[in-house]
Amino acid sequence: TFNDTDGKLMALKPDVTLSIIKNSIDSPEKTCRVFYNENVYRVSKGTGSYKEIMQVGAECFGKVGEEEVFNNVIMAAESLRVLSEDAVLSLSDLDVLSEYIGETGVSGDAKKELYAAVGEKNFHEIDSLCPPEKSEGLKKLLSLHGTPSAVLSNLRELLPDTPSAKRFKALLKRISALDTAELFRIDFSIVSDINYYNGIVFKGFIKDIPTAVLSGGQYDRLMRKMGRKSSAVGFAVYTDVLDRIDQPKSTADDGYINIALPKGRLGEKIYALFADAGFECPSILEPNRKLIFENAEKGVRYFWVKPSDVAIYVERGAADMGVAGKDILLEYEPDVYELLDLKKGKCRMAVAAPRAFTDDTSKTLRVATKFANIAKKYYRSKGRDIDIIHLNGSIELAPILGLSDVIVDIVETGTTLRENDLEVVENIVPVSARLIANKSAYKFKVRQMQKIIDGLSAREEEND
Repeated sequence: TFNDTDGKLMALKPDVTLSIIKNSIDSPEKTCRVFYNENVYRVSKGTGSYKEIMQVGAECFGKVGEEEVFNNVIMAAESLRVLSEDAVLSLSDLDVLSEYIGETGVSGDAKKELYAAVGEKNFHEIDSLCPPEKSEGLKKLLSLHGTPSAVLSNLRELLPDTPSAKRFKALLKRISALDTAELFRIDFSIVSDINYYNGIVFKGFIKDIPTAVLSGGQYDRLMRKMGRKSSAVGFAVYTDVLDRIDQPKSTADDGYINIALPKGRLGEKIYALFADAGFECPSILEPNRKLIFENAEKGVRYFWVKPSDVAIYVERGAADMGVAGKDILLEYEPDVYELLDLKKGKCRMAVAAPRAFTDDTSKTLRVATKFANIAKKYYRSKGRDIDIIHLNGSIELAPILGLSDVIVDIVETGTTLRENDLEVVENIVPVSARLIANKSAYKFKVRQMQKIIDGLSAREEEND
């Protein structure tokens, strides 16, 4: 038992897969199968508190080869079909992806960041982490998105002739011959936990449900960490999210691409980019208090929201796409794709302090900010002990009045800092507006979204 972050007493049930493996015999020569219906607790990214999640799952361990992996993937696909006709099972292969990432020569923390960038389809970040000549192949692999038969010819050109690549292509060839082949999509942004999984990994999505409803893959790495010689593959369906299948549908399924734009001057500049790219909506320029605007001919619907809320609308599926500042994405870490750097609203996240400030490392540094997570990660990387003072406005006042030693905040021109006798002492990260997308919506509206991405990219190249 334990207390949740709000003091509520809760009972924690262990991870189901770990319990099954711990209570099984390590038998590499025998194939064992277990099916379960259990609840587990996970920390919700949105609230930071524990949430009970119901799972229905299947585990296969012991002697696990290509046939067992194939059967597990097919069982996952059939499970999705039971739930909905509008479903997609996205497949990736971590061994193949690891080989590509290994070729980039990136290591250490940068390698972890590269895996994260792949999971976000964040080409801008990939370019910043890899030498240009090394990133192109990885980006081509990540750009693939289609049924196994549609992408097999491209994979033959992209994948080296390694055992893992051969296994992956053989699996896709078998899937292509199935009646259910149209249910599958190849998508190398399906990364999962690289310390847990290896080989085939997959996630299942149902139209109009904003998150994955199914997740699984091979987890030999976990078995080795537990001292097991056996191999393993499995998946789980998250039944707690399935009640949304029978809920009345909103505007999400009417063929439009729903786009959340940040209110204010930045939002107006961003809309101008969309309009220049061929996705205009004249009604948005009319003087009124409306919040939702649509253009049926272009298939787009825009709505204005508070800048800090854009990522929430996209992650929760109310919007298919949106534009959010990199500061918001770093602070709240929404589970979304970060598709483009629109290069608008450029500024930087920085540490500022009174002039002539000297950091006494023998004392805890008091940091005033509304970006608590960014500040914590930055100072953790420096091994510096800090005390976070969370403020929502007028951050510059904190060091002036002795409330804090330094501040962590957005800096554009630095005028406000100078006028209050403060100065930037450390730059943390550059910030600009990013095009983001809901991961589930992307699976079902990839063609419409890609037209928008291509249009915005073309405008960006013209401006450069």
